[in-house]
Amino acid sequence: MSNFWHPFGQLYQASHDAVVFDHGSGVYVFDEDGRRYLDGTAALWYANIGHGRTEIADAIAEQAKKLAGYSTFGNFSNRPAEELAAFLSERAPMRDAQIFFVQGGGDAVETATKLARRYHFELGHPERTAIISRVNGYHGTWGFGTSVGGIDANREGFGALVPDTYRVPYDDVEAVEAEIVRLGEEQVAAVIAEPVIGAGGVYPPPAGYFASLREICDRHGVLLIVDSVICGFGRLGSWFGVERFEISPDLITFAKGVTSGYLPLGGVAVAGHVAAPFARQDSPVFRHGPTYGGHPTCAAAGLTNCRLLEGEGILERGSLLEGDLLAALRPATRFSSVSEVRGGVGLLAAVEVSPQVRREDPKAVDRLAVTVRRNGLITRVLGQGLAFSPPLVIEPSQIQEIGDIVMGSLEEWETTINV
Repeated sequence: MSNFWHPFGQLYQASHDAVVFDHGSGVYVFDEDGRRYLDGTAALWYANIGHGRTEIADAIAEQAKKLAGYSTFGNFSNRPAEELAAFLSERAPMRDAQIFFVQGGGDAVETATKLARRYHFELGHPERTAIISRVNGYHGTWGFGTSVGGIDANREGFGALVPDTYRVPYDDVEAVEAEIVRLGEEQVAAVIAEPVIGAGGVYPPPAGYFASLREICDRHGVLLIVDSVICGFGRLGSWFGVERFEISPDLITFAKGVTSGYLPLGGVAVAGHVAAPFARQDSPVFRHGPTYGGHPTCAAAGLTNCRLLEGEGILERGSLLEGDLLAALRPATRFSSVSEVRGGVGLLAAVEVSPQVRREDPKAVDRLAVTVRRNGLITRVLGQGLAFSPPLVIEPSQIQEIGDIVMGSLEEWETTINV
């Protein structure tokens, strides 16, 4: 029995039946028994550059020997954080971007939503506190992230959450404007949205959604926060994912792929006009930030990872290979237990199990995931099906391997259920 309480893990099951990984290489990981698995989820949407890249390990070791860690509160800094901030600012789809480093995606959402409220406060509008998000959206599990999240199961049982947070349907941009009008635009601080909804089911946006959303926010003086924690660093084929929709957000949250998971790091790209109230000589301090924000060793990992993404042409593969992944999984629709295959925007997709099967067996998706894993493929269990987001270094033949394993697993699994 293990004493490790796993995040999003059933305590008894995880402590008695853990799959203990030992090492990884490219798109594969190996457990302690030597069994190989194709990593169909890039660990948790983040191992974009693949496993076992010694360049990043060497950068980590070199920086750790030089200056492993030091606070960046106040005016303290370090060279890796400065260089990574400059690198990301130059590539962010907004003018004069400032980069606020944190420890991960949940911290990034916490930062962006608090900053949105504080921005309006500094402009003389302290009443602008409402944050609008979307049903099915996932924005981490910290205070603000839980409160603006659109997955009901992640919000239950915690008592009162952060007030002035509101949700609208994920695919109806007119509902966003209707909610702003209902609340009164003078009460609304920001709208937050993922380029492609990830953990909530892998839902690409309707055509023209983000262009319309940008126009709505501009019309009502509302900040647009794009949560690119999952969609950034090549997952959609660009640095922050949202470039695909040709808009300029006010704030972008990022994490995961910025280091490909080699060390924890996240941040917020803040447009110059949002940073401006805090940039004057007499401006107030934004009293917020984690202990390890701008951590030099984490920043060194991020900088090396980003240079590899760009230098080796890995960044673009999220869009170049999206059709291959969808094509490999689309045959799953021939199974009566499958209601839909979604994807086609970035290297991520989902196979949804039919509502009837899930009603008759609430554990059906979990059992399917176990079957798939037993056949050598790791997937991400969502409430309604399985998600796929392999490392960007995956080859077309390995994408087809994902499809072959899924089809074989569905055929095997359907013999155990009533369809």
